[in-house]
Amino acid sequence: MTIRDPDRPPTPSTGPVRPTPLSERSLAPDLARGMMLLLIALAHVPYFLYTAQAGTVGVHPVEGGAADRIAQAFTLIVVDARVYTMFGFLFAYGIGQMYARQTAKGAGAVQTRRLLRRRHLWMIVFGAVHALLLWQGDIIGMYGLIGLVMVPLFFHRSDRTLKVWIGVLLGLAALVSLAGALATTDAGGAVAAEVQRASIAEPSYAVSAAVRLPVWVVQTITGIAQSALPAAFLMGVLAARHRLLDEPGRHLVLLRRLALWGIAAGWTTGAVLALQHTTSLEFGPVSVLTGVHFVAGIFTGVGYAALFGLVAHRLSGRAAATALPVRWIGALGRRSMSGYLAQSLVWGPVLAAWGLGLGTHLSSWSVSLLAVVTWAATVAGAAVLERSGRRGPAEVLLRKLTYRPVRSRG
Repeated sequence: MTIRDPDRPPTPSTGPVRPTPLSERSLAPDLARGMMLLLIALAHVPYFLYTAQAGTVGVHPVEGGAADRIAQAFTLIVVDARVYTMFGFLFAYGIGQMYARQTAKGAGAVQTRRLLRRRHLWMIVFGAVHALLLWQGDIIGMYGLIGLVMVPLFFHRSDRTLKVWIGVLLGLAALVSLAGALATTDAGGAVAAEVQRASIAEPSYAVSAAVRLPVWVVQTITGIAQSALPAAFLMGVLAARHRLLDEPGRHLVLLRRLALWGIAAGWTTGAVLALQHTTSLEFGPVSVLTGVHFVAGIFTGVGYAALFGLVAHRLSGRAAATALPVRWIGALGRRSMSGYLAQSLVWGPVLAAWGLGLGTHLSSWSVSLLAVVTWAATVAGAAVLERSGRRGPAEVLLRKLTYRPVRSRG
């Protein structure tokens, strides 16, 4: 199935496929990506409190004052198990936009898929280098692998087929989560936290790199096997076909429902988990609650994306759309890979034992504050690049590798 922008008729082209100018991008996806990077920062920093005793819920410490408990509760309710599916949805949406624009410019379907394949292969390389040098929790390679697998399997399928497979993958994600909950004891959460922190607590950089890369490989493969991210990916493909975020005014009812019910589901399960972690209340085995929290997070990630579609619609035609905060956050969204990699230049070198080791001196609230400050710095950097009309360095490199001249075989 060929996807075209209905507002831009295709024009024959025999030249190489070119990247889309910044001026042609939509507000909602970029605004969502810019804010998503704040949530990603908040999701990552608890891993770097490597001397704090982790509880049974993720890597969150068991100790801390009132400010720490508030930070932990916020992260559990709003951030954990939400941002990766949101990123998966937006990543697929961006691929759908790219596919539509390239075919509208006259590129053939085979040529465009070849372009996407090259892009996703380079993303895997980027992810491996990122994991080796700085951060084992890299997601660039994971999404490159998802794109490499999912594009040839599903981009030519009908909407009905996509909906069926979304249902199948959501069911599999629930079953995998249930099986994991039954097979894992609550004590297993603390063990998993120690594995995650092993490279961070290692004072030798060379040894830490040797630990990081195998963990990244395992996480990348299991991230796809859990089915949640592939399901979010297909949702993003379907949304891009119908321009859900490009033309939010046409889909307000659906966007409101996705935002309301998706966020409500995730925040409710997150609140239960947060109460159990931060108070003496007991609602059930942590492994079961975490499994439910994970599945609900699929819908919450999509709900967040829908919320930003509504925000973009609200801002359309208003002076607020050109207000500096909106423009700056959108600028970061247009340079999301560079912003994401820039965060790792703080987490490892500043917080890890092989760097300055400040992670041993911080707590949940102070490391969350560092996450916000770091994100704000990337927003400022993106704004500077926006004013000069330049892309982010990671985007420039990926585009040079992706958009080299390709001769169509058709």
